[in-house]
Amino acid sequence: MTKDSLVPTASSQTTESSSKNGVKRRSFLKGLGVAGAALSAGSLLATAAKASERTGLITVGDVAILRFLAAAEILETDLWQQYNELGGIQDNEVPGGSGSPAYTAAIAQLDGDMAQYIHDNTEDELTHEVFINAYLVSKGAEAVSLDQFRTLPSSRATGAQQTGRLTNLMQLTVDTTWFTRYRSRTQNPDLGDTLPQAIPTLAVGQHTAIPRTDDDLQDPNFLQAIGNTAGFHFATIEQGGSSLYPQLAQRVTSLEVLRIVLSIGGTEIMHFQTWSDKAGNAPPLTDVLDPVTGISVTFPNLNASPLGGEDFQTNLIMPEPTAFLNRKLPACSIIRPTQTRGAAMGALKALTADGLFVGQSRAFFKFMHTLAVEADLAVRE
Repeated sequence: MTKDSLVPTASSQTTESSSKNGVKRRSFLKGLGVAGAALSAGSLLATAAKASERTGLITVGDVAILRFLAAAEILETDLWQQYNELGGIQDNEVPGGSGSPAYTAAIAQLDGDMAQYIHDNTEDELTHEVFINAYLVSKGAEAVSLDQFRTLPSSRATGAQQTGRLTNLMQLTVDTTWFTRYRSRTQNPDLGDTLPQAIPTLAVGQHTAIPRTDDDLQDPNFLQAIGNTAGFHFATIEQGGSSLYPQLAQRVTSLEVLRIVLSIGGTEIMHFQTWSDKAGNAPPLTDVLDPVTGISVTFPNLNASPLGGEDFQTNLIMPEPTAFLNRKLPACSIIRPTQTRGAAMGALKALTADGLFVGQSRAFFKFMHTLAVEADLAVRE
């Protein structure tokens, strides 16, 4: 067999067709910004080198995004520590507090493993806070500290440590639209939809999610209302992180920073699904009065009429498919919202509306506002 016999003989029609296909392929590659020469080994190595450089690159925008996320994680750590001191597991991984058996029993009505879940969620947020700040420092950027704003009071109930707090869990206005949002097959806040509250009475007035003093432990119904409030608030906090990380990931430049944001964001989603499941187990309560504020709260049976149905079915803990990008495309199971415009400021406004910062100083709001503006100004470079 000769060398020439390895080359197939083509008719003029085949040759013309192959030539056209070659032109089409070159045109396609050119349209992608890839010239024929880019397929050489040297060019591929150069491309890989540039990608490696981009991995270690950190822009001003990346720093701004990470600084906002570090602040958000510090705030989350602060609130979760308060929950853990009274209702979680206190150990060398999550030190502080000594527990409140009555409060722990109330939240255990939602799930027998609540104390462990609270502990693990607290530890996770603490590691996120520490890691992001350490990474910023490793890149020559400034870490975030909110220590100067630890001025809010602690619970006076037995089991809570007495120290300055960043967040207020005793005057909450809890948004529970996440419950219906993730069960709807047609609505998405990215497309302008507004979802109904699962627990309307939690969305008005101010409610405590931890016992303020030992007096709050005396009435079993009110104590259970506090535990139920905490259960829904857990998910309210973590669904915010589930959206915030993918929102800001769309604005980062460094591949390494993108890896950080996606990796931490994934754990926020795991937290949210856990709490979404547990909130649905909250025991029904009707018109339970807060003896201090005079505000009442009702936790309906979400599976019963006039609720029930897909939007309230409590065992639907995985995101139902819904409209994504535009309503002409097929429904898709997604995290929502993920629209990146104004993501950081939107998260700050949501936390503020939640009542977490009731009593905080103007200096605190100015500091957080600046971090949010800088994060939202970041663009992929």
